[in-house]
Amino acid sequence: MVTTESERGRLLLEAGRWSEARAAFEAALGEDPAPEVLHGLAEALQWTGDMQASIAGYQRAYAAYRRRGNPLGAAWAAITLAISYKCCLGNEAAARGWLGRAETAAGEGDPAPVRGWLSCIRGYLEMDQDLQRAGRLMEQGLAEARATGDRDLELIALGDLGVVLVRSGRTEEGLRLVDEAMAGLTAGEHQRLDTVVWVCCIMLLACQAAADLARASQWIRVAEQFLQDYGCPYLYAECRAIYGSILLVNGRWTEAEQHLTAALRLTEGVYPAVYRTAAAGLATLRLRQGRLEEARQALAGVEQDVERAPVAAALELACGGPSRAVTLLERVLRSSDAGSLAAVRALELLVEAHLAAGDRTAAGEALSRLGATARGTRGPEAAARAGMAAGRLAAAEGDPAAALVQFERAIAAFERLNMPYEAAQARLALAAAAGETNPDLAVVEAECALRAFRELGALAGADAAAALLRGLGVPTRSGPKGLGLLTLREREVLRLLSNGLSNPEIAERLVISRKTVAHHVSSVLAKLGVRNRAEAVAYAARGGAGGPL
Repeated sequence: MVTTESERGRLLLEAGRWSEARAAFEAALGEDPAPEVLHGLAEALQWTGDMQASIAGYQRAYAAYRRRGNPLGAAWAAITLAISYKCCLGNEAAARGWLGRAETAAGEGDPAPVRGWLSCIRGYLEMDQDLQRAGRLMEQGLAEARATGDRDLELIALGDLGVVLVRSGRTEEGLRLVDEAMAGLTAGEHQRLDTVVWVCCIMLLACQAAADLARASQWIRVAEQFLQDYGCPYLYAECRAIYGSILLVNGRWTEAEQHLTAALRLTEGVYPAVYRTAAAGLATLRLRQGRLEEARQALAGVEQDVERAPVAAALELACGGPSRAVTLLERVLRSSDAGSLAAVRALELLVEAHLAAGDRTAAGEALSRLGATARGTRGPEAAARAGMAAGRLAAAEGDPAAALVQFERAIAAFERLNMPYEAAQARLALAAAAGETNPDLAVVEAECALRAFRELGALAGADAAAALLRGLGVPTRSGPKGLGLLTLREREVLRLLSNGLSNPEIAERLVISRKTVAHHVSSVLAKLGVRNRAEAVAYAARGGAGGPL
């Protein structure tokens, strides 16, 4: 029987009912709260996304554990602080400091329960400094986990060691360990829900290091049930940014926006590297949506960053500035790993930029560099992007037959990789190349591209496909039919927006959370292809949302 608010809070945490757990622990606070209450409240705050308050709570818990003479509790609080400072704030000095306090506290009692954990966290902090030492520490943690039967630590150590191996060039071996960790996780071998957070984030880091988007997408689908039951497992800022970027590529743009903006909020002013990653992801989303000014705003301050410059170059191309795009891309290619997937993406865009500037000779030279780089990476995405570039050059040189072969291969590869925007681009390029020699094929592919762009909310792509169809003599609807197909709940939200209700008022009216309302509003804007609430209301007033509200 539950007798205290603290006990109730712990049970609610175990059930994944984060907001209720937070309320229970807050009710249990007193003038001198028990460290367990402070620890539980910090954990609930972490799951609800209030990372700054969570960190402050863990610090209070650590101090309270020390005052009460509980070294093991203090060690656990310090371990969590080390992870939070590294993964959410990018503050490695603070992370190392807290790990030192964890080791000190553990040494004042029985260190056995946390010995393997300390090895793994120390190894994680060494990843950017000394991969060989990091690997040894991970192996120590894994051995300790198996000796003590600590399944949570075993899964974490497997994933961590996998990342180290991938970054050391032993990609296949490392990804096998990551797959094993994820398999154990989805089988329910873990006892702690935060193990899900760590292993899922490690999986994303490993797939990013291996440029294996397909594997990440597959595991994300497997982890969806956890998200439905408990919320997002990608709590840490770095993983949230990667997760948002993968959702973007997979065509789940509304969810991608949520996670990218969350990553921006967590990292602004405190974790510049991850902030730039999230900003580039959001800029890419806005660019694909045709919201060019918002894309430029998202890139403000990070457009000169080497890793983000390709997004800025794509924006310049969209705005009719191919020369500026070429300059940005050449700068990227001078600074990036010649054999990386990032170089492949930059070279594909460079071919397109040279063609837009009318320089087929330079485009051919860039294509030769792209072919060599793609063969070096030997990945399906690299091959698909090389095929896209080859098709564009063949079409520009008046060889539609060669262009069609390249575009068809690219379509097949992008669809296997679950990259719907890229597949739609390839279909549109194929339709344009086939226009004179095979108009029937051109119409079919252009219509497929138009549907895909509209479903995604890609206005510029939809406009281009519609223009091509009109040029082929096929009439198209002036409004974005696909974007107007709102769900019943989205239509309810739009109706209430039209009545002048705010998000909190809509939440109260529909008995849903404000966060859910914000999600629906964002989806409505994307589907209607409008920039703000006022434009959505105006669109609905014109009868453009697919019938009366």
